[in-house]
Amino acid sequence: MKTPAKGWTGTRPAGTALIEVRDLEVRAGGRVISSVPELDLGPGECVAIVGESGSGKTTALMATMGLIEGADVSGKITVCGTDVLSASPRTLRAVRGARVALVMQSPQAALTPTMRLGTLMRRALARHGVKGAEAAERARDAVGAVLLGEEILRRYPHEVSGGQAQRFAIALAIALGAEAVVADEPTSALDVTVQAEVVAVLRRLRAEHGLAVLLVSHDLALVSRIADRVLVMREGRVVESGQARTVFAAPADPYTRELIAAVPELPGGAP
Repeated sequence: MKTPAKGWTGTRPAGTALIEVRDLEVRAGGRVISSVPELDLGPGECVAIVGESGSGKTTALMATMGLIEGADVSGKITVCGTDVLSASPRTLRAVRGARVALVMQSPQAALTPTMRLGTLMRRALARHGVKGAEAAERARDAVGAVLLGEEILRRYPHEVSGGQAQRFAIALAIALGAEAVVADEPTSALDVTVQAEVVAVLRRLRAEHGLAVLLVSHDLALVSRIADRVLVMREGRVVESGQARTVFAAPADPYTRELIAAVPELPGGAP
C-alpha cells in the first residue's frame, strides 16, 4: 500500500517531539480549571490523559490545539514547531488538519448529511492544495489504511456505522498528511467489538507509519492497550504521570489506585 500522504511521518528529526507542553494553565472564573506541567508526544508514540468527567483532561487537549475560547491560557504549547499561543489564526488553521488532526467522540456530528464521504474528503484535501488524481489516490489509500473499502467514499453519513465513521475520521486525518492525531474519547460511543477495531487501526498506523496519538479517555482498559505514557488528572491538575505500564502496575497516587480498582479488566492494576 502506498503511503496516503507524502511525508506522512513528517520532516522533523527522529525523536523530536511533535507536541510539547510546559506549565499549561487554563483559567476561567478566577480559578485554574486545567493545569498540565509537562507533556511531550513524539512520532509513533501514544500519550493518554485520563480521569473522571470534569477533571480537566478535554480542556487541556483543546488548549493544546488552540481551540479554547472564553478562558485565559498560559504556558508554552508547541505543535509541530508552531507556538500555539502566539500564532495567528491563519497559521493555526494551516497546522490543524495538515500537521495534526482532531478526532472527536462523535464523528457523525462533523459530517454533512447531504454530502458523500468522498466529496467531503476531496474538499478537505482541496483546502490544503491537493486536487485531481493525487486527491483521489490519497483518498483510496487512506480509507484502505484504516481497513475500509473504497466503496465507503460513495456513501452518505447515514449509510455508515459509528465505527466506520470513526475510522473515516482517522482516514481523513492521514489523507491530509497529519503527523499526529489528537483524539477526545474516540471510542466511548462505540460497542466493545468496534472499540477493539479502532484501537487496532491506531496501533497499526503508529507502528507502520509513525503516527503519533494524544488520547483523552476515561476508559483505562483501552488506555492500557495503546498508551506508552499516561497523565492522570483530577480536579484540573495532574496527580500522577509516567510510563503507562508502571502507572497501571504500581500507581502512586490514591486517586489513580481508585480509578484502577474500578476497572474489572485491570485486576490488581495489571494492564
